[in-house]
Amino acid sequence: MTSAAIPAPPQPKLPENPRTPGRRSRSLPYYLILPIAVWLALFFIIPFVSLVATSLYDPEGSVLTGYDMTWHFANFGHVISTYGSHLWRSVWWALIATAFCLVFGYILAYTIAFKTGRWKNVALVLVIAPFFTSFLIRTNAWKLILGDQSWLVHTLQSLHILGADDRILATPVAAIAGLTYNYMPFAILPLYTSIEKIDQRLVEAAGDLYANASKTFLRVTLPLTLPGVISATLLTFIPAVGDYINAQLLGSTADRVIGSDIQSLFTSTQDYASAGALSVLLLLIILVSTLVYVRRFGTEEIL
Repeated sequence: MTSAAIPAPPQPKLPENPRTPGRRSRSLPYYLILPIAVWLALFFIIPFVSLVATSLYDPEGSVLTGYDMTWHFANFGHVISTYGSHLWRSVWWALIATAFCLVFGYILAYTIAFKTGRWKNVALVLVIAPFFTSFLIRTNAWKLILGDQSWLVHTLQSLHILGADDRILATPVAAIAGLTYNYMPFAILPLYTSIEKIDQRLVEAAGDLYANASKTFLRVTLPLTLPGVISATLLTFIPAVGDYINAQLLGSTADRVIGSDIQSLFTSTQDYASAGALSVLLLLIILVSTLVYVRRFGTEEIL
């Protein structure tokens, strides 16, 4: 006699999980980035395409007769031969100012991170405080500091560092000093953020292994703060290479930089083809130098 098979009990129907991702939830991130994408398209991509088209205008055009986009790549050769020295001067001054910002900014950031104690926040506020005033006001203030009748010039002349007829204002030294001062906070803040993360036990361990101060800095401190150094370099060099206010207010008329040429070509001479070619060329130089620098010295963590 065979026994009948006992049927399995019915499985209870589980309610659908309302959190189960559906088609709408999967597309939610795209909706969230849509405003940013529209913003970038309106204020970056479209102006960039327009700038590239302007750089390829027929140079025979004018504001009155109009310009034609004729893929005139000769515009780039023209601006390089005409303004090449100004472009090199802009890059060179920006490199010097960036180097000064890194050196002095690193010292100041290290001091704020480890030596100021409870006054750390006050020191950071003092670093940011210059941003509460206008860029032009801060730059014009340096005209008083570096002027021929200023206390600084008189002091340097009394110490025979400067001659009786020597000056600082209207020289490349004044323009580079203005660049260094105005962009110093852009270097200090990322450096401070990176330095503050250092585990002091690693520095102490280096000392226990008989490493002196310089070797500890080169082998321990500097590699750990390399992301901050890279960020500080980019945040300082990129705006400094296109800056022309410091050169215009603190430098001499003979030492023109590329930003002054672009501004003059767009507004005064209205040579849009040359102005666009210079702008695209400057953009390419910044882009290539940034990629090479990050590829050579970059790390996985860029602050």
